[in-house]
Amino acid sequence: MYNKYIKLPFPVSLGHIPYLWQQSDVLVFLVDLDNYDTFNTSYLSRIELEYLKRLKTSHFKKRYIVSRTVLKHITCKVANEQSASEISTYKDEYGKVCILNHNELCICISYTERLAALAISKVDVGIDIELTRKLDLKSNFKNLYKKTSLMDETVDETDILKTWTLKEAYSKFSNKKMCLIFNRELDLNSVNHSTYILDNKYLFSIVTRSESHIIGINRLQKIDCNWD
Repeated sequence: MYNKYIKLPFPVSLGHIPYLWQQSDVLVFLVDLDNYDTFNTSYLSRIELEYLKRLKTSHFKKRYIVSRTVLKHITCKVANEQSASEISTYKDEYGKVCILNHNELCICISYTERLAALAISKVDVGIDIELTRKLDLKSNFKNLYKKTSLMDETVDETDILKTWTLKEAYSKFSNKKMCLIFNRELDLNSVNHSTYILDNKYLFSIVTRSESHIIGINRLQKIDCNWD
């Protein structure tokens, strides 16, 4: 399987986003959650606060607060809105993240370790990011390939993780639950898909419609959200 290697440049600022949006169909921003060490919920809507209550750990709560707050600031730049606090996100019945009153924007979010990947797009999109790591080939990953004969010590672990990220990305793109896709052979003939190795550390897959699209992947500079 072919992967594209990308060494990401210095983080971009919020002010640079409108220019990037003009040049791209899909923008993906990597957000370092460790840059944000407080839990101010002032940017969350009533719907978002209700969802936040259902999250069990401080880790899940923090990444939800940070990802939604940063996403709202990004949306302000691409949609020419005045205030991030007036933007509200919600999940549809299948779990897809949407922005209220902005159906023209397609959103997808993925997490790994202390990193969030936020995609904002002019077309339907699905993404998944995973930290490259040693896999247990006898765990859940054994179902990724249709032929069990492939599951031995000679299997390339990067290829297995790539299949995992592509299935996750495709499930988000198609707005179908992962459980409906996980045990099936993945047919990507009708979509456009790419997998990148970012900074020799993360495996990132993206799925869009079959047409060719311009995709921009950037680190996002820490933004001042008045957290304190």
